[in-house]
Amino acid sequence: MAVPTFKYHPDPIATKSIVASDVECICCGKKRGFIYAGPVFAEDELADSLCPWCIADGSAHERFKAEFTDSAGVNSYGRTPPVPKSVIEEVSFRTPGFMGWQQEHWVTCCDDAAAYLGRAGKQELETKWPTAIPGLMEEAAMTAEQWENYVQHMDKDGSPTAYIFRCLHCEKLLGYSDCD
Repeated sequence: MAVPTFKYHPDPIATKSIVASDVECICCGKKRGFIYAGPVFAEDELADSLCPWCIADGSAHERFKAEFTDSAGVNSYGRTPPVPKSVIEEVSFRTPGFMGWQQEHWVTCCDDAAAYLGRAGKQELETKWPTAIPGLMEEAAMTAEQWENYVQHMDKDGSPTAYIFRCLHCEKLLGYSDCD
C-alpha cells in the first residue's frame, strides 16, 4: 500500500519521517505497514504511534490536537515571507514534519510553503543540491570563508546539518542549517 501524497513533504519515506512498521495506529486502530517517526506536538505522547493516513486526512490533529510542525514556524519564525492560514494549517496539521537539531521550521516562498526535500551534508550539497548553497550561506549570515569552514563539517546524519526545501512555484532551492 502506497502512503498518502503530501504536497509539502513529497517523499517522507526517503526523509525517514515515515518508516515501515507493524505498529497499530493509535488514531484509527489499523496496522497499515507504515508509521510516522517525526516530531509530534500534542498533550498526549504520540511518538511513533500515528499512521500517515491519519496525518493526511487531519484525523490525528482533530482527535489529539497534534501538530507535526510548530505553526509559528511555518515561515521560519518570521525569517521567510508569511503565507495564508490555510497553508500553515496544512503544513502543521496534515503534513509529516521532520527532525532537526534545534526547533524545526518550514521555509516559505512565493506566498506558499516550500516542499521539504531532506537533510544535507557537504556531499549532498555539492552533488545533489548545489544551487541551495548561496541561500544557505545567506541564511546563516556567513562570509564565504566562514561558510567554507562550516560546510566542511556538514553531515546529513550529523551536526551541522542543512534542511533543503524547493519552492513549488519558482522551483528555487531554499533551506537553513543548524547544529546540536
